[in-house]
Amino acid sequence: MKALVIGGTGPTGPFLVNGLIARGYDVSILHRGTHDSEEIPASVPRIIGDPHFRETLAEALAGRAFDLIVATYGRIRYVAEVAGDHCDRLITIGGAPGYRGVLQPEKLFPKGLQVPLPEDAPMVPDINEFRFGYLVRISEEVVMKGHAAGHYSGTHFRYPVVYGPRQVSHGVWGLMQRFADKRPHIVLPEGGLTLTTHGYSENVAHAVLLAAQEPEVAAGQIYNCADERQFTLAQWVQVIGEAMDGEIEIVSVPDRYAYSARSLMMFYGPADHQIFDLYKVKAELGYRDPVDPVEALQRTVNWYRENPPVVPEQFATDLAENYSMEDDIVPAYREACAKWSKIDHFARDYHHSYPHPKKPGLSKDHRER
Repeated sequence: MKALVIGGTGPTGPFLVNGLIARGYDVSILHRGTHDSEEIPASVPRIIGDPHFRETLAEALAGRAFDLIVATYGRIRYVAEVAGDHCDRLITIGGAPGYRGVLQPEKLFPKGLQVPLPEDAPMVPDINEFRFGYLVRISEEVVMKGHAAGHYSGTHFRYPVVYGPRQVSHGVWGLMQRFADKRPHIVLPEGGLTLTTHGYSENVAHAVLLAAQEPEVAAGQIYNCADERQFTLAQWVQVIGEAMDGEIEIVSVPDRYAYSARSLMMFYGPADHQIFDLYKVKAELGYRDPVDPVEALQRTVNWYRENPPVVPEQFATDLAENYSMEDDIVPAYREACAKWSKIDHFARDYHHSYPHPKKPGLSKDHRER
């Protein structure tokens, strides 16, 4: 069996390539040639081509045929249009932005995404509401139309926020820097209670490999995938801190004033929950986390320690600006806490509402219930 991984050098790529090899596939990768990975065997053929454009992808695939193409990179709608001439099965990778409300939770009633969020939740309706989300949605539709037309057997995965080695976004690294810089505090919106779906690279790659193993079950399906175990933003900070042998005070402020935490939110948006429903991928494909997320995040921290990323100058500028904003926000927070502490209040004892009479025959118990 022959397989092609389009992309292959990012966070999930080596796990996909090596996982397919372990399952008996003769694997090639197609990418632009900008990056490579030592974790992909040198024996794996590298096809150089640009999957962002229909013409360049068709040129790179000319005369080639595969049993399976896994597309993790490029413009998926173009990949789907070209792939039918070159494969029997197509597995594509997208994400959450196509769900309506990811960036604009006020578009839904009640405000906010359904928790957990199933695959059949409402999608972005038009390009004017959220352009990027709409393009994600129509890319999925092109994949499924190709499947329905018999061009290939298609499956689509919606990736979460992926973390792990080789991740080009700097979310984990940015939090690591706070501990490295011995910051005393970090400002988080609403106590850091936000839940945003994450997936360790090896874990989400495992979900895709399960679909490769189950062609009949996965045919024509769209799956959410992510870690089974999810952390709040505050827990995310705590686990990274533990791996960094450091501690930091979490300062809770209302979301609208958590200016320095915007980069920790998806699309720098609001602190609303975005948590995938994983029932389908677990029930149909048997998904379970191969790596516990606590260990996964610790592995990620250790990898970054050994392989510090080359970050743009703007990263350091943004981090310094966030530190400055935090140092202005924290005194205001402490001043507000001092005022709130002076409000007359008392803690009530909780008693549930069901009667527990101490003697038979009483119409009410000792608490008049």
